[in-house]
Amino acid sequence: MSMRFGRPSTPEPEINLIPFIDVLLVVIIFLMLTTTYGRLTQLDMRLPKADSGEQENKPNEIRVAVSSDGRYMVQKTAVNPSDVMALAQALSLAAQNSPQALVVISADAQASHQSVIQVLEAAQKSGLQHITFAAQSRTRTSPLP
Repeated sequence: MSMRFGRPSTPEPEINLIPFIDVLLVVIIFLMLTTTYGRLTQLDMRLPKADSGEQENKPNEIRVAVSSDGRYMVQKTAVNPSDVMALAQALSLAAQNSPQALVVISADAQASHQSVIQVLEAAQKSGLQHITFAAQSRTRTSPLP
């Protein structure tokens, strides 16, 4: 009769890595999605730029330019910046031949929000309902220093 000394033979414990990898992949996907949504809620303050085609002058368009210091030009004619009624009269005069004209607001990226709101208010007072904003194409911009 022979005696065996030592430990009884038990199989080595193994760690199953498949569920661990599955959990890690779910955590990585979750982090990627939340990071993307977090970026979408931030404001990009370098507006206006857009992927748009070339701007063309059309006969039924009324172009309103708003400078960064709050000056207005309606169809290349300067308008008193402090008077919304003067702006509304200039829009009405420009829309005389075409009551369904499209008002295209070309506001400087540094123009105040109030300046653009005044153009919207003047368009409403003059009965113009079709309004859009012009933007600079991203493909033609120069890189920032």
